[in-house]
Amino acid sequence: MRIDKSGFQHISFLTSRFPKVDYLRLGECQQRFVQKWLDFKANKLQHPPRPTILTAQVCPVYTLGRRDTKTNIDDNIGGAKVIKALRGGQTTYHGPGQLLVYPILDLNALHLNPRKYVSKLEEAIIQTCRHFGMKTAHTNEHTGVWLTDDEKIAAIGIHLRRYITSHGLALNVSTDLEMFKKIVACGLEDKTTTSFQAQGVNVRLKEVEQVLVQHLINALLS
Repeated sequence: MRIDKSGFQHISFLTSRFPKVDYLRLGECQQRFVQKWLDFKANKLQHPPRPTILTAQVCPVYTLGRRDTKTNIDDNIGGAKVIKALRGGQTTYHGPGQLLVYPILDLNALHLNPRKYVSKLEEAIIQTCRHFGMKTAHTNEHTGVWLTDDEKIAAIGIHLRRYITSHGLALNVSTDLEMFKKIVACGLEDKTTTSFQAQGVNVRLKEVEQVLVQHLINALLS
């Protein structure tokens, strides 16, 4: 199956009327698109679904990744719900001012393995940061994108089922960084989280969304 830029569909939950969405509602929407791909692979659908990119800003929530082995977690931290997620990684925070991007697509159709796919997500984030003047955006031995080796601006956590992707990336634009101090974000001690706003870059989430989605599509097809 050949995929070009026109083959992607972008569905944004960032609307002026309802700028924030419940994390579980976003997950339900994501799962419907994943199921369509699984149905196609099981020969229940004649034609493949379109590769889809969901973007959203969610209400405050802490999510536990599959690598998080703690069993005595409260169901509420600082007024934010705590939810287990299928994605890889450990505990992180999602909330207002943060852009969530969930690509739902078939890695086989794009000739990508999981490691290369994560690199494509990181590449799109780096190009977006640089577009807005943050030239030091880079990767290191820890997954995600960093402005220095101690300041992380974007986290990545994915899930794969039959090479169909779900979950994705979280980019801090104007996120309340105090919320990360209530946890050990992504299991990394002695590291901090930063944002566009903390770096003196004041820009609307919608504008970042548009730039990031374009860079992501370009990265996936390159």
